[in-house]
Amino acid sequence: MWSIVFNASFITDFMAAAIRMTTPLTFAGLSCTISERSGVFNIGAEGMMLSGAFVAAVGALFTGSAWIGTGFACIIGALLGLLLAVLSITLGANQIISGVMINILSLGLTSFLSRIIMGSAITQKLPTFETWGIPFLLKIPVFGEIFFRQSPLSYISYAIAIILTFIFFKTTWGLSIRAAGENPRAVDTAGINVCLVRYICVMFSGIFASLGGAFLSVGVVRYFTENMSAGRGFIGLCIVILGKWHPLGAVLAALIFGAVDALQLRLQAFQVGIPYQFLVMLPYIFGFIAISGVVGRAQSPEAVGKPYLKES
Repeated sequence: MWSIVFNASFITDFMAAAIRMTTPLTFAGLSCTISERSGVFNIGAEGMMLSGAFVAAVGALFTGSAWIGTGFACIIGALLGLLLAVLSITLGANQIISGVMINILSLGLTSFLSRIIMGSAITQKLPTFETWGIPFLLKIPVFGEIFFRQSPLSYISYAIAIILTFIFFKTTWGLSIRAAGENPRAVDTAGINVCLVRYICVMFSGIFASLGGAFLSVGVVRYFTENMSAGRGFIGLCIVILGKWHPLGAVLAALIFGAVDALQLRLQAFQVGIPYQFLVMLPYIFGFIAISGVVGRAQSPEAVGKPYLKES
């Protein structure tokens, strides 16, 4: 077995798989990052991801285009983000309960509608994205095949992380987002609408989560199954902590989780004598370790999870 593990082709295949596993987790981490930076705790990322996977599958099935299906997924993600914003920002409902409600709603509706809309086509192969190879960079030994022959959504996730980093730390709008999560009253005093900032961030949070779901259904698996997000939205909550609420930190944290996920799949294939149930638990065990502070303490935005009420 060890001769296979240390084989160059195995390592290349493992790392490429780790990148693929990283993509939906990156979207989940970025979703939670932008939401929590503005002060809203988005535990509903799991439901948004699942809904994105379903809508992308349905859209791709009936239009024959993975891109159009992904566009529909972004719309449903924005709508679910809007729902979370209305409940938690406008109505002042508990953000955790609101997110749990979205998760339950998404799980029930996607399971019900998938049987009605897709029927026997539920396991039909869907249109998917062609992998993009980046010229010149693709020719780099080993690393070229690992990093530069991936789905376009993988590149989009990294681009979003870079753009968010620039917005957060180099623009006045990013300063408003960070301040809304730290001291919303100061933002309000400066004449900036705190609720508007949070609304926009939560809606983009929904879009990012739904992109992660779309990657699962039309980017990797090519069909929709019930609860196919399989807790990745919850792992996004761990990723944002491990990444210390930084977009690039979220990418690195997602890469670690993706590598652990890819590893457990290959350990199952090697039949190492460990029950597969335990191997499937590995990413979640690592998530527990991450949020327990073993890998370093992280300070969340001061006002996250706290509704803001404007003084009259």
